[in-house]
Amino acid sequence: MVARINPREEWQNVYTDTWRIFRDFFYEPGMHGVDWRAVYDQYFAMLKDAVNRHDVTHISKEMISELNIGHAYYSGGDLESASPVRVGHLGAEYEFVEDGSDQAYRITRILKGGPWDTDARGPLSEPGIKVEEGEYLLAINGELLTRIYTPYAALEAQGGRLVELTINDEPEMNDDARTVVVRALRNDNNLRYRAWVERNRQYVKEQSGGRVGYIYVPNTGVDGQNELIRQFTSQKHKDALIIDERWNGGGQIPTRFVEVLDRPISSFFALRHGNPWVVPDYAHHGPKAMLINGRSGSGGDMFPFLFRQAGLGPLIGQRTWGGLVGISYNPHVVDLAFLAVPRFAFYELDGTWGIEGFGVAPDIPVTADPALLAGDTGRTEVLRDPQLDRAIKEMLDELDRNPPVKVVPPPKGPNRSGMGIDPRDR
Repeated sequence: MVARINPREEWQNVYTDTWRIFRDFFYEPGMHGVDWRAVYDQYFAMLKDAVNRHDVTHISKEMISELNIGHAYYSGGDLESASPVRVGHLGAEYEFVEDGSDQAYRITRILKGGPWDTDARGPLSEPGIKVEEGEYLLAINGELLTRIYTPYAALEAQGGRLVELTINDEPEMNDDARTVVVRALRNDNNLRYRAWVERNRQYVKEQSGGRVGYIYVPNTGVDGQNELIRQFTSQKHKDALIIDERWNGGGQIPTRFVEVLDRPISSFFALRHGNPWVVPDYAHHGPKAMLINGRSGSGGDMFPFLFRQAGLGPLIGQRTWGGLVGISYNPHVVDLAFLAVPRFAFYELDGTWGIEGFGVAPDIPVTADPALLAGDTGRTEVLRDPQLDRAIKEMLDELDRNPPVKVVPPPKGPNRSGMGIDPRDR
């Protein structure tokens, strides 16, 4: 269907319906004490000066912001758009080297996740690809690299495509130079994520002598659930655990997350051969700490709240974002702009509002020094993370005060030669 649209009339409709949808679906009918009709009139007057749909979006967002609430999202609509040019990525970091007429990029780091991470293998760390850190990248697709013509310029529009790399162990094009064909990544976000998690885990292991485990939980959705279980499996045998939920993007309410971390020993099973079974087996029974920061929000606010409520250990870092209202379904406007109206909000057992707009405060405040974090190249030996360091110290101190729970040895075998059961075993 083809229709003739008067943009200014449609913009008024879009703006008015946005106002109505928030009026009718907002969790609190008093609209946080805001005169919602007056707000409508105030921002409607600005529409006459809008020259495109982007301006209407900006005015609508300003109107919504009068509610002073998180999770009030607005995006899309009949906007102009363009197809992005995908710059390819090799999952590596470089430094420019110039020696006379020779110019090249020394590969300073090849990003790697754990060796089991098939979903986070970079082009240069795939099986059969022989490229090492310290070697030089001379050319891409036959085009020599220079200070101006960088690897990123050469990889423009190459995301997802096969590219030919010219590699040498010297920064010059000679007979020893060789070519390697790899498929460039469309982005290296997941690869960097995996490399960062593995780097942190290795650092905690080294600094604690293997006594403290590390688990990173990126959100409280499906990814976060998968990551918690995936990492917990290899770390639950450690004497203590650090749960890192900094930058947690939220998702669902993380009751299941805390339930996995809060499983006290209930009993044992004796075996003739081998150590007794501990029940529940899939559990961790030592001290724990959680790392939080201002970029943890929504489910990332609720996770530390439940962690503290369960008495699992201290919260270390900085106050969380403070966005604990929920969104579900609500109508959209005529040009399909996306609206998310907060439809339910957290309140505490004592009948007071909490977390929204404030967050969850740490038990042990530790500032993340941006200068230290910015100087980190990702290598274990130069890691500078004051929050992580403090968590390691707290866990080692706690282990000194309260040694790990020991398995109770099985009792002497029961005598069942006659009738009846020993009263102690009833």
